[in-house]
Amino acid sequence: MKSMTAFARTQHTAEWGRFHWEVRSVNQRFLDLTFKLPENYHYLEPALREQIKACITRGKIDLSLTLEPTELAPEMDVNQAVLQPLVKAVNEVQLHLMEATHVNPLEILQWPGVLHSKPASSSVVKTVESDLLSGFAQALTELNQHRQREGRALKQLILQRCQSIKTLTQQAQTLLPEIIQNQTTLLRQRARTLVSELDENRFNQELAVLAQKLDVQEELDRLQTHLLEVTHTLDHHQPIGRRLDFLMQELNREANTLGSKSADSRTSNISVELKVLIEQIREQVQNIE
Repeated sequence: MKSMTAFARTQHTAEWGRFHWEVRSVNQRFLDLTFKLPENYHYLEPALREQIKACITRGKIDLSLTLEPTELAPEMDVNQAVLQPLVKAVNEVQLHLMEATHVNPLEILQWPGVLHSKPASSSVVKTVESDLLSGFAQALTELNQHRQREGRALKQLILQRCQSIKTLTQQAQTLLPEIIQNQTTLLRQRARTLVSELDENRFNQELAVLAQKLDVQEELDRLQTHLLEVTHTLDHHQPIGRRLDFLMQELNREANTLGSKSADSRTSNISVELKVLIEQIREQVQNIE
């Protein structure tokens, strides 16, 4: 069981320089990937996607790569084909605008395309690529370890609330005979205030209808069944978030029905407490993969 909320940051040193990966994960209905890579390394995206999809199925994943090249930093050349037209355009502007200030050469160098790097050898490219992918695999491992730790914590929180739901369900189960008996007595008293002689056959018919309306045994049974399914699902070794979300909807449905059928303040209060606990679980489930 894994949480969708996690963070990992790894730093690496290689012969060609230093780099670090940063990966953030938050809850999302589907798998949503966002890459922040240096301009010359966007070609790594397909390989990075494959690594992520191999171990993550849901969540919004933001990953970024920061490079600090050293010994093997590429040499920079001025692109004359871009520089000459740019210089000509700057000179023309300065002729027409006397108040124009002189252009800083560093600003010219920052113009897109003015500087370009000499291509590195294929062996260097392969070395850098291998180091980067290996470093990302380490970051991904740390991210998953974080997701698993938080997943274990969420599991315990959910199990605690499931136990509370089970206790409340058992309380409601215990109250049912007493509630039906109280309603029977109340119905008999009201009937005797309306008629001098009570028709027992008619009274028993009305009592049967009332008992049917008050019978929440089916709802209590389904609550217990859904709770068992939740605990079984928590032990699955696969993504379970969507299934748990569905089970929360079913639990909430039974709790609502229990409240609507309630003829006693105690079962009404139990229904409210059940819905509070179910909502607390549902909020935690939103973070589970």
